[in-house]
Amino acid sequence: MKVVLQRVKEASVSIDGQIHGKIGRGFVLLVGVSDADGEAEVDYLTHKISKLRVFEDDAGKLNLDINAVNGAILSISQFTLYADTKKGNRPSFTKAGEPQHADRVYEQLNERLRQTGLEVQTGVFGADMLVNIQNDGPVTIIFDTDNK
Repeated sequence: MKVVLQRVKEASVSIDGQIHGKIGRGFVLLVGVSDADGEAEVDYLTHKISKLRVFEDDAGKLNLDINAVNGAILSISQFTLYADTKKGNRPSFTKAGEPQHADRVYEQLNERLRQTGLEVQTGVFGADMLVNIQNDGPVTIIFDTDNK
């Protein structure tokens, strides 16, 4: 799995002009799933994301996790994280997971994050979405379970 995590002041996702999910302070997750991904990748990412210390403490150090600041998550499925751009100018997405599998794994990640006590808002898997992100810092972290 690949996840691009952005620390945000606020974020929202709209579908057909209607807001589908909205959060204040927290993380936006752009989530890509391959066919090889499953329980082990979901467990790993749940732990890493829920414990990631990238919020400032009273001394100004990145020392607090999302729970410590009462943050929330906006999780967006994004198969384009598996774009292969080695040949030509049109990316290939053959490394992205088959939609049914990818949707299942994406939903498992969201549910596991909820089980840690986090509020998790989502987009709609496979939908054309407009994502508004007010990146804070900016702080952007990339997780790739192939490199854990």
